[in-house]
Amino acid sequence: METTYRIVVGVDGSDDSLRALRWALGEARRRGGTVQAVTAYTWFGTEAALLAGLGPEGERERAEALLGASVEEVVGEFPGMSVAAEVIEGEPGSKLTEVARDADLLVVGSHGHGRLHQAVLGSVSEACVRLATCPVVVIPLPRPHPGHATELARTDQPNDESGTTTTGQADRRSTA
Repeated sequence: METTYRIVVGVDGSDDSLRALRWALGEARRRGGTVQAVTAYTWFGTEAALLAGLGPEGERERAEALLGASVEEVVGEFPGMSVAAEVIEGEPGSKLTEVARDADLLVVGSHGHGRLHQAVLGSVSEACVRLATCPVVVIPLPRPHPGHATELARTDQPNDESGTTTTGQADRRSTA
């Protein structure tokens, strides 16, 4: 019986998730495996959303369009590769690990659309690391390129016992 190396990748349309999808496709190509891209979404059912016509069906359609556009953007970079796409309603961390329970690998970006970019991991990637029964690959933020602009940053606290404050250089790095 021949088995196929199966990689599940979480996609939310963020730059990090597109990097994760690219990495998953490259790894699947190297291993002769398959990629299943999954978008998990939640709909909280607010009255304002209903009035705007964004009911549960609208949210699912939005998630399907986002996943379709993400896959289309990336898969063309990998001729001969295809991606199975699936949209699931539910909390992303638990849904991704549920889909990946019989996968060989789960791949996620380190941060999605959340607001806490200062955290080491985003909430979904952290949940996947905790809950998954297969190995998890977390794709980190890209390293800045040499030559990025630097700016002077003044410290507000004295840097020695004399009470003097110095000015030093701090990298100003863009993740865009």
